[in-house]
Order: sequence, then C-alpha cells, then structure tokens
Amino acid sequence: MAQSGSEAVVRGADVWKVYGTGETQVQALQGLTVEIARGEMLAVMGPSGCGKTTFLNCFSGLDDISRGQVTIEGVDIHRLPDRQKSEYRARRMGFVFQSYNLLPVFTAVENVEMPLLLAGSSPKEARTSALSMLGELDLAGRADHRPAELSGGQQQRVSLARALVAHPAIVWADEPTGNLDEEGAQQVIGLLRDLNRRLRQTLVVVTHDASVAAKCDRTLRMQDGRFVA
Repeated sequence: MAQSGSEAVVRGADVWKVYGTGETQVQALQGLTVEIARGEMLAVMGPSGCGKTTFLNCFSGLDDISRGQVTIEGVDIHRLPDRQKSEYRARRMGFVFQSYNLLPVFTAVENVEMPLLLAGSSPKEARTSALSMLGELDLAGRADHRPAELSGGQQQRVSLARALVAHPAIVWADEPTGNLDEEGAQQVIGLLRDLNRRLRQTLVVVTHDASVAAKCDRTLRMQDGRFVA
C-alpha cells in the first residue's frame, strides 16, 4: 500500500508476467498488487532472479504484462499504443541503470539535455535546464567532459541528472549503485535521498544492498515473483 494519507502515483493490481508456454512457462511476476505514494522513496529488494528487474520493466511499461493493470498518475500504461507509451515514458518517467547508459560521444551536458530535446524543448531551454541539474549534483565543472573522462560515481550522477531533468512523475532506478565502490555508492544514494526530500520526487530503487534500502522510506521484498513479508 502507499503511505498513509499520500496520493498514489503508481498503482498495480494483480499484475502477472509469464514467459513461455507449457512446460517451459516461467511466472516471473505472480499477482503483484502495490501502491507507491507521490514523493515516496521505495526500495525493492530480493535475491537474484526473484523478479526485481521484471517488476521495474513491467511497471514502467518497458515490458508488457500478461494480465493485471498498472496505472501511473491514473494512466493505464499498458493500454496505450506503443508510440504513446514511449512518449509518456519520455515525459513523465526517468530511468537510472547500473551501467549508466550514457552516450560516449556526447558530453555530460549533452547527455542530460537529450530527454528535453526529445520532448520538444528548445535547445536554449534544454541547455539551461541541463546545466542547472548538473549544478544540483555538483557537476557544473564537468559539464563539457565526455563519460570516459569521468569517474564511475560522476557518470552515475550524470545519469541521475538525465533522469531528473524533466521533473518526471517517477524515477525508476535499477541497481544504481551496483558498479560503484562503497564511497561512490553512499554518495549517489545520499544524493537520491536529498533530491527526493527537496523536490518531492518519487523514486523506486531496485537494489540488493541493504545499506541502500535503509535510506529509503519503505522496502518491499520479493521472492519468486511475489512480494513477501
């Protein structure tokens, strides 16, 4: 359930994801029902193969579901045509991945401004917003550096800036500290916590790291495609 008294930005009702058929069938998600409150920082934990990344992909609309319903801000994401679904994700969602997924030939500011340009912002507006967000993450002095010229922690902060720059309804983070050393991981999760509190940004963090989950408002644990106590 969502936090008491808070508006739910994400609602999932009896969500299933099944791969294959017959004897090869795999039930990756098994009847997930959950609400995520606006402004909440939620951790999703569990062992490898339990369905954490499948949960993220299905609830964000990156992957289809087999049955059930997922709504984001009241929009039934899986009823949208593919093009509208992609446009909605671009406007209202941000993504942070373990592997950073930065374009190597682009500078930090060019990577960050890309979602805004794709959403129709003018180049001037996109550049101004991208530089402002990089400044929020203490990267103003690295705006013109390409990913190869940045440390792992700096690259992950650039990916955070890219995810947050359009002020999406929700940010999905899949193992955002997985490639970082302990110092870098604590810095990144601290920045996420700070941005969540200051901007009331809804964050869903898939992680195997208990120290990361401890910084979140709530933790859901998964096992065999289900949420468990």
